[in-house]
Amino acid sequence: MNPDELKSEIQKCREDAAYFINNYVYITHPVRGRVKFQLYRFQERIVNEFGAHRFNLMRKFRQAGATTICAAYALWYIIFHEDKNVMVVSIGDRESRDFLDRAVSMYDDLPAWLKPAEVERNKHVIKLSTGSKIKSQPAGAGRGESVSFLIVDEAAFIDKMTEFWMAIYPTISTGGSAFILSTVNGMANLYYELYHDAELGKNNFHTISIHWREHPEYTEEWAEETRSNVGERAWLQEYEGEFLGTGETFIDGGTLQKVKVQTSEDFYKKHYNMMRVWEEPQPYHTYLIAADSSFGRDRDYSAFHVINLYNGTQVAEFYSNRIGLNDFAKVIAEEGLRYNMAYVCPERNGLGLALIEQLFEFHEYENMWTDQKGEMGYLVNNKNRDQILNNLQENLKTSKIKVNSERSFKELTTFIISKTGKIQAEDGFADDLVMSMAIGATVMGDIVSKSPISITKGEMTEPGTKDLGSAGFSRGTYNKDQELEDYRKWI
Repeated sequence: MNPDELKSEIQKCREDAAYFINNYVYITHPVRGRVKFQLYRFQERIVNEFGAHRFNLMRKFRQAGATTICAAYALWYIIFHEDKNVMVVSIGDRESRDFLDRAVSMYDDLPAWLKPAEVERNKHVIKLSTGSKIKSQPAGAGRGESVSFLIVDEAAFIDKMTEFWMAIYPTISTGGSAFILSTVNGMANLYYELYHDAELGKNNFHTISIHWREHPEYTEEWAEETRSNVGERAWLQEYEGEFLGTGETFIDGGTLQKVKVQTSEDFYKKHYNMMRVWEEPQPYHTYLIAADSSFGRDRDYSAFHVINLYNGTQVAEFYSNRIGLNDFAKVIAEEGLRYNMAYVCPERNGLGLALIEQLFEFHEYENMWTDQKGEMGYLVNNKNRDQILNNLQENLKTSKIKVNSERSFKELTTFIISKTGKIQAEDGFADDLVMSMAIGATVMGDIVSKSPISITKGEMTEPGTKDLGSAGFSRGTYNKDQELEDYRKWI
């Protein structure tokens, strides 16, 4: 190329990191050896996100090539920016050296006219004549250094990440940028907290999520083989990117994945955003409200689910630690009436007794579920707790309960079997949605079994129509008027 062509080409590389990588960066492929780094579409999207946002937080799948992308981008950054300090933080010394080795190898393979002179090179640093450098190190080192661009690789696996972040953040807060990336490693870490808060708009991080299906070389056959070889839990975390509890989840990974697929964001909010509604009351359908009351402190929430007994669908959910007992009872009574005089079953423990009294005496709500002794509500104790949780597990596994709520799903992922064998919420997480759903899973079977009209899975068929079958009511040859009358009496 002549001088003008070289100048133009350098300018193209300066303005477009993806162009620079696609045309001039070489990598070592495990099978094909030294090859030009041709970015896949999702990888090019990652590169573009670097420049578009100051703070980026990426959730990736295993073997996505994200570390290599970061090395290539870091090299581009120090070539075309003056006096910049790129700090790369990894799990340990071996990982930090590997990162720098990738960047150095890419630098060595560049054409002479494209690479500035090398000023310093050692096992942790490469510095160029631009005055810019890449320093790669384990977490915990380099506190107090001024950082222009911070890359944290596999952040969810770094010990004491919180302490490191608190120490390093002041060095980038006045103009620096950060790119934090990781595969998922449970919820008990700073990476999850940052990602969760970012999705809620509570911090300034821009989230990037990539999925294995975006990789053109990964097929469904590959997925099945990998899934069977690594196990369900590892598959969900490292390839599907699901935030699961750090302990062994009570609900098995396959069922959790099924529940995840079922969840829907197609809801509207009411009662000052404390309630989410996916489906309005349907004529002739019978509903159950399973509730758990609380004092409204910290992570102790009042919660209830509205479940359609004809198909097991969770059609509404209430969740709040800001509501008093009287108001909670009022909401339940109101929604119970709306959902065709729904069965209401609160947990009959402690505060639950007061809730039952409020519902029955003050609000005169009479369609309360009663046990064999005629007592209203469900009493959870040490003898039956595991059983109702097993009922929930079985209903979720067999899809007798369909969960619409992402919030309920996330609580299921942190409901674990502890090291002592106790089934409980992971430390720092709530279980109110899980326990109220477990009560619902238990009593719905009782309601259905005692019903004078057979309730089975499927869409409800209006009484008296020809197509009764296995969907909805199945009562033989009753005429329409008689069926309607019987149904009203039952309700």
